[in-house]
Amino acid sequence: MKILVAIKPVPNPDEKVKIKGDGSGIVLDNIKMVVNPFCEIAVEEALRIKEKQGGEVVVMMVGPKVGEQQVRTALAMGADRAVLVEAGTDLDSLAVAKVLAKVVESEKPDMVLMGKQAVDDDNNQVGQILAAVLGWPQATFASKVEFLADNRKANVTREVDGGLETIEVTLPAVVTTDLRLNEPRYASLPGIMKAKKKEVKVLELSSLGVDTAPRVKVLGYAPPKQRAGGGRVASVQELVEKLKNEAKVL
Repeated sequence: MKILVAIKPVPNPDEKVKIKGDGSGIVLDNIKMVVNPFCEIAVEEALRIKEKQGGEVVVMMVGPKVGEQQVRTALAMGADRAVLVEAGTDLDSLAVAKVLAKVVESEKPDMVLMGKQAVDDDNNQVGQILAAVLGWPQATFASKVEFLADNRKANVTREVDGGLETIEVTLPAVVTTDLRLNEPRYASLPGIMKAKKKEVKVLELSSLGVDTAPRVKVLGYAPPKQRAGGGRVASVQELVEKLKNEAKVL
């Protein structure tokens, strides 16, 4: 089975980011970039499927050349090779999905796995748009993936508001991963050494003939408002008054 895994570099969630003075973006100086945590889960699931059924795991990424470091991280985990489409960071979700679709059409995988969302912009759009562009079935928010006997269909358990939902999809399909699907492995030292020799095919965005003109424009960024400290109230009546007149929740 051949699986394509789309990944995205994001600022390390453990580091505090700052907004640029003009509100045009975040300051990335001295901020470590890592593989999006949901994407790591997708890589891990692909590797587990390969370990059970054999096949190939190919990582794909759309972004600047510096993102090759995160691609190598996925290769060190155990992926076989990678495709990196060099592009700027200003592509919207539709443009990224269309570029990924070109890679998918070339690679012809049995499944595309990706994180349900990236922790930097939290759009949760690319997987769904990619499935629509390809005309493939999709299963989002996956917490369990099981293949049927012929490997042409899969049962995917999804996390939904009401609990869990299991759906059947015919392959090839796009599956986006949720937190409880698995626990990603750490890259071993031998894996890191092997990753240095694995193929990373670099493609120029212009060579794909994809219209990446943005349909969405980000007007600006702003930090969240500072939360005020809590306080004590003397009675239930005072609490109700504060909820009604200050918090405006009643």
